[in-house]
Amino acid sequence: MRRVVCPGSFDPVTYGHIDIIGRAAKQYDEVIAAVLNNVNKRGLFTVPEKLDMLTEGTAEFDNVRVSEFDGLLVDFCRDNGIETIVRSLRSVSDFDYELQIAQMNYRLSGVETVFMTANPQYSFLSSSLVREIAQHRGDVSSLVTPHVQERLREKYAERAQG
Repeated sequence: MRRVVCPGSFDPVTYGHIDIIGRAAKQYDEVIAAVLNNVNKRGLFTVPEKLDMLTEGTAEFDNVRVSEFDGLLVDFCRDNGIETIVRSLRSVSDFDYELQIAQMNYRLSGVETVFMTANPQYSFLSSSLVREIAQHRGDVSSLVTPHVQERLREKYAERAQG
């Protein structure tokens, strides 16, 4: 079985994330969309909220499983029998950063990294941009699923109420 992981913070999951996960799902037997539980970084959403949004966003793919991890991704790969990491590249600057990580992951564990170029439709898209637009009540309907859009609306309404 060819199993891969698509890791990320997914804060929140965007159509760009879903596109990469879906494309990987066409090429591999099983795709694990893994949410990083980074205790050093406070995101807008909790890990359970991210898992919920990612599960909803990838429900159409029968061979995608959603999970979480903390610590090193290569340890998660080892513990789950994963030999390949799938990462998205939106720009040349992404490549410079991702290449260093891929080389370190390979050195630490022998886990390979496969790069997929972002769909041009989503090459500008990032979770931080989505958060910024949503925070100012901008329209993110073409960037995230309706479920995520609603969660963003709720989250920023909670923050506004203090």
